[in-house]
Amino acid sequence: MATAAKAAAIAELTDHFRNSGAAVLTEYRGLTVAQLTELRNSIREHATYAVVKNTLTKLAATEAGVTDLEEHLQGPTAIAFVTGDPVEAAKGLRDFAKANPALVIKAGVLDGKPLSPEEITKLADLESREVLLAKLAGAMNASLTNAVYLFAAPLSQTARVVEALRAKVEQEGPAVDTAAPSETAEAPAAAEEDATESAEAPAAAEEGTTDVAEGGDDS
Repeated sequence: MATAAKAAAIAELTDHFRNSGAAVLTEYRGLTVAQLTELRNSIREHATYAVVKNTLTKLAATEAGVTDLEEHLQGPTAIAFVTGDPVEAAKGLRDFAKANPALVIKAGVLDGKPLSPEEITKLADLESREVLLAKLAGAMNASLTNAVYLFAAPLSQTARVVEALRAKVEQEGPAVDTAAPSETAEAPAAAEEDATESAEAPAAAEEGTTDVAEGGDDS
């Protein structure tokens, strides 16, 4: 390979590593061109499947900071560069490998962390992002419904109590204190008596003054 072509290939692979959320390293020995095409089409929505040269891939992976795949770069190699849902990409690879045992899943990386073949299988067993989001939305709706019920129930109960009290008051009418009028009536009479006593007091005082005055004249 010419130097310029080699540099271009390395740059392209480096970009694939950097722009992918995950990458799955496979060995495709024994697969036909038709089978490889079928595999590419089956995961096209979530990943790009590329046959690569091991030497160039090692250089590109090192350039991109991916070092966990180097020891697995042996034999005929192809990499699924995942730009979509990693779960769906892993499912596609797993299902294809079950139907075509010649495809061997060797290793992978997800968000910079290495994945073993067993971990990639576990990833494939997970529910897709869409399913998880749908379940999350359903759980949130259920929580909101419960919250609305919890908030509304005490309010409705309070409203019923207030309405019952209002109806009772209207039916029975305002309470009348029979003792109040008589006590109120007695109060003015007591006041009149106090006023009479107050009026008599000055007269007595005047009489006392007259007596003193007359006594003084005698002396």
